This record gives sequence, C-alpha cells and structure tokens, in this order.
Amino acid sequence: MENNGDAEKLKMNRRQFLKGAGTLAMAGAAGLAGLHLSQQKVMAADEPMNGDTSDHQWVLVFDLRLCDGCKACTQACQKEHYLPPEQEWIKVFQMAGPLGQTYFLPKPCMQCVDAPCVKVCPVKATYKTKDGVTLVDQQKCIGCRMCMAACPYQSRYFNWNDPLPVPSTLAKPTPEFPVPGVKGTVGKCEFCLHFMRFGKIPACVSACVMRAAWAGDLVSDIMANPDETKKLSTFLKENDAYRLKEELGTGPRVYYIAGHAQNYQY
Repeated sequence: MENNGDAEKLKMNRRQFLKGAGTLAMAGAAGLAGLHLSQQKVMAADEPMNGDTSDHQWVLVFDLRLCDGCKACTQACQKEHYLPPEQEWIKVFQMAGPLGQTYFLPKPCMQCVDAPCVKVCPVKATYKTKDGVTLVDQQKCIGCRMCMAACPYQSRYFNWNDPLPVPSTLAKPTPEFPVPGVKGTVGKCEFCLHFMRFGKIPACVSACVMRAAWAGDLVSDIMANPDETKKLSTFLKENDAYRLKEELGTGPRVYYIAGHAQNYQY
C-alpha cells in the first residue's frame, strides 16, 4: 500500500506525464517519450543489454483479467502495418487455466533481452536497438527463416506474397516501420517503435477497449494506456506479473497479469 507521500508523488508524475505528451494527450493518447521521472530499475530492467542502453527501455503489459479476446489489438496492428488478414503480428489465444477456466492471452513479439533470433541471423538483418526493441532490416534480410526457427515464441512471420498497397507517403519502409513489407523477407511486431519514440502509445494499446493493454518504460518507471498512467514497478509487483517461458533466460519484455485474488477494482 502506498503512503500519502508516494501517492502524491505518483499524482505529480501523472501530471508531468500528461504535460509532456503535449498534443498527443489532446488526441486522447498518453505519451511515453521524453520522460525522466525515475531511474529506478524494475523487474528484469537490470538484465544485461548487448551494447549501450538509451534513456528508455520499452515494455508491454497485458492484464489478462480484463482481456475479453475481442482481437481489436490484432486488427489495429494489421491496419497500422498494412498486413493481410492471414498475417497477425499479435495473436490472441484462448487458454485453459488449471481449474478449467478459460482466459485470453495476446502474444506479440517478446522483444527478448537475449534474443535467439539476433544470434542466428547470418546477415545481421535482425538486430537490437538501444531502447531494447528487436528489429528486422528487410533490405538486408535474405529470407532464410533461421530466425523463425530460433524464436521460442513463434512470433515471426514470412512475407510470402506481395505487400498490400500503401499510400505514396509510405513508399520507403524502415526497420522501425516496415511498411510496406518486402516479399521474401521476415516481418514481426516492432512495438510500434515509430510511435513510442515520439511519445505515442502503440496501435494495439490504443485499440484495446477493455484497457487490458499498457505500454511502459522501465527507465522512467511509467506505464500508460489512453486513459491513465501508473507506476510500472508498483503495478507489476502488486499484481504478480509474469513473463512467458522465463525459464529460457531470453528476458522477454512483455509482462502478463493473471490475477491471484488481489483486491482489484474494476
């Protein structure tokens, strides 16, 4: 339980957060970039990075207590990246719990700290950025699909067909925003880095009607959805956050809240 001082500090952080978002807040999206509210490391933030770190280390958080499996996140991602219907960079699975209950689990790229896909790429088309996101340079990718075989989360997809038509302003793809995709190469979720670096939350987070999805930054210790901000470390700790296949040691940057009888107010 936070004391009054902590609560007041968090309120101040929220005001700073919204102020820093500028015009994005006016548009209904909470900003993430440009924040230096705290240097406190939280849950896996102290894991070694390959090379220098930056002012931000991006993560996603999914509250499975709220996810209803509507797949609005998937559809928003497809729309933003001009993906064909059969290609889903964020899949939503219906899962069975230990007592027979069902729940839904969205699964994007895990943006692993120690990413197997990076290690096996023979042409260094797959690489990590300083802010912790793994990208694919489709201009270098030779389509060998070794990265797909190495990914323990099956979060990579091969572009078998020609890309969908895109506006002329998007004629030149970049690793941060690989639109249009390149036939014969591999594509995947890139945490909407073209948004995150400019203070805008990812398409999947914006589209989640249930507000089950959050974007966060381990460095500033802030997480946000279109309606509110929270202290990331506190939320993860108090709600017993976990990550998929942690035992593999890949250091995934996607956190899940399953819910274990916490006093949660809807």
